[in-house]
Amino acid sequence: MKLSDNKATLSFSNGHAPIELPVYSGNIGPDVIDIRKLYGQSGMFTYDPGFLSTASCQSAITFIDGDKGELLYRGYPIEQLATQCDYMETCHLLLYGNLPGASAKAAFAKNVKYHTMVNEQMQFFLRGFRRDAHPMAIMTGLVGALSAFYHDSTDINNAEHREIAAIRLIAKMPTLVAMAYKYSVGQPFMYPKNELSYAGNFLHMMFATPCEPYVVNPVIERAIDRIFTLHADHEQNASTSTVRLCGSSGTNPFAAIAAGVACLWGPAHGGANEACLQMLEEIQASGGISKVGEFMNQVKDKNSNVKLMGFGHRVYKNYDPRATLMQETCNEVLEALGLQDDPLFKLAKALEKIALEDDYFVSRKLYPNVDFYSGIVQRAIGIPVKLFTGIFALARTAGWIAQLNEMISDPEYKIGRPRQLFTGSPRRDVLPLESR
Repeated sequence: MKLSDNKATLSFSNGHAPIELPVYSGNIGPDVIDIRKLYGQSGMFTYDPGFLSTASCQSAITFIDGDKGELLYRGYPIEQLATQCDYMETCHLLLYGNLPGASAKAAFAKNVKYHTMVNEQMQFFLRGFRRDAHPMAIMTGLVGALSAFYHDSTDINNAEHREIAAIRLIAKMPTLVAMAYKYSVGQPFMYPKNELSYAGNFLHMMFATPCEPYVVNPVIERAIDRIFTLHADHEQNASTSTVRLCGSSGTNPFAAIAAGVACLWGPAHGGANEACLQMLEEIQASGGISKVGEFMNQVKDKNSNVKLMGFGHRVYKNYDPRATLMQETCNEVLEALGLQDDPLFKLAKALEKIALEDDYFVSRKLYPNVDFYSGIVQRAIGIPVKLFTGIFALARTAGWIAQLNEMISDPEYKIGRPRQLFTGSPRRDVLPLESR
């Protein structure tokens, strides 16, 4: 962050003297006006619901240009990372700022592999949940509980503790997600296998049973790895901001990540791909592909409450770059599994075709987003809809940790304390009970 020659002057119509505010420039993206001294100089705060025009931090991790449809991890375009690197390389990049060479990658992957098991007591903790509990409810509890089992790495101000916690979280998240799934279907938990890749090991823990050998399908393995890479980080979104805000209090890394998991559960955030599949299933139940046109007309009707899930994005005003990559993976998976004629997938393709060709959706840039395609891929693989957000949390863990560590290392970081515009009652006195 460097001070710009440009300055902002805030003038007032009430006779208050103008205030000059410094302007800072990043390497790319909009400049920012520094308002830290505004309250002290004017007695006023800024008002920005949702923080849509407020930079809450300086960060060197992820950059999004919504107008161009561009996503960069540490400067690298997501298109290059998703096609030329795997998730372990992406994790290394987010955590340490560089893509590893062959030996560094092998050492990092080995370190992750040897931390994939979880304490056996976690099984007993898991059994306290109902079998039909939502996986995200279970995940919120399990991730937070890690601090009770691994309390030798809970000092967020200790760099060594943060490093150990980072590896543990990245390594154990697939195990926890798979355990939540196995518990819900009444199958025995499968232990990690160190000879498998990160994605391959996750698939094994999810779908293997003790009855027979499980062979990882390389097409599915690549698809899962790409899902992880595409969801690894996404700048200062709601869950990442939650992790930063939670961590700013000095709480342990496991608790901060658990807060991110809880935030991600919301249907407007990580739950969007789950909502997308539910929408498709509802259309299918109401008549299937013959009802697509009628459904899209309801979406266009401003008096209707029908929403089109999986299309458009709050940040991307152009095509979501992750969606293009996920679309390729979607087609590969459906072909490999022979599911091109599956009714639900044909229904999804019909929706996609209308959204890409109808002027109503094109003019509003309501293109399919990454949630639309990743939901289809996960359903094809056999992952239940309720677990979709759990997969998202697994993938986003690397980004959350990178963001948390960056914040703790920032000499300017302080505990988060947003302000408010108070609209309640002015000061008043309590009347005696008989006079109220």
